[in-house]
Amino acid sequence: MDTTYLSYRLRFIWLTVFAVAMGFLEAIVVVYLRMIYYPEGFDFPLALIPPEVLSIEWVREIATLVMLAGIGIIAGRNNLQRLFYALFAFGVWDIFYYVALKLFLAWPASILTWDLLFLIPIPWLGPVLAPVICSVTMIIMALLIIGKQERGFIVNPSHADWILIYGGAAIILYTFLIDYSRLIIDSGVLSSASTPDDAEQLLSMIKQYIPGRYKWLIFIAGELLIISGTVRILLKTRKKDTIENVG
Repeated sequence: MDTTYLSYRLRFIWLTVFAVAMGFLEAIVVVYLRMIYYPEGFDFPLALIPPEVLSIEWVREIATLVMLAGIGIIAGRNNLQRLFYALFAFGVWDIFYYVALKLFLAWPASILTWDLLFLIPIPWLGPVLAPVICSVTMIIMALLIIGKQERGFIVNPSHADWILIYGGAAIILYTFLIDYSRLIIDSGVLSSASTPDDAEQLLSMIKQYIPGRYKWLIFIAGELLIISGTVRILLKTRKKDTIENVG
């Protein structure tokens, strides 16, 4: 028995413990922010956060991503495992972030409640169900792909597999970013002739903006691409000893 390195099952267990704790910690920070900026409850249209606080939030989000990436790098034996361990940790963290908010604030009211998901580079918006589906997908992908590799299978994703996975992720990202992207474009702040009035108009639009329908069909298309890429990877796996015997 190799006692110098945890089995992959134990790595998943400890990553889960870490990510759950991190999700609760993240939720606690958000509880404090909502007490300050949304004392009557978080809802749209959004209350504007002061620029200096927004800058701090950006740093916090970057630090969160670095921590999740770092734990994946530590856990993985190779680059493929490092990526998927990080995605696993991200998925567990995100799900338990919402679990903690439900426990602390009785929020969200439903899985279709809209949330401010992320702030970098612009605010991401979507119903809570959408990021939770993404998180479940990442967790399953990590369990299947790392599990296959650790059980002695050759896992070798092709360029086409990655195009499907990253293409699907880009499509889903579009559904999160499109709302505020449209506000920014409509305000004129990106034009070469933009003025301080355009910036004021953007702020005014944000203060009044309430999300409408989420682009579920586009989201589903992105999910299907990711699932297709993952299935392609899994179908091509072969046992190492089988390949050696054939050779």
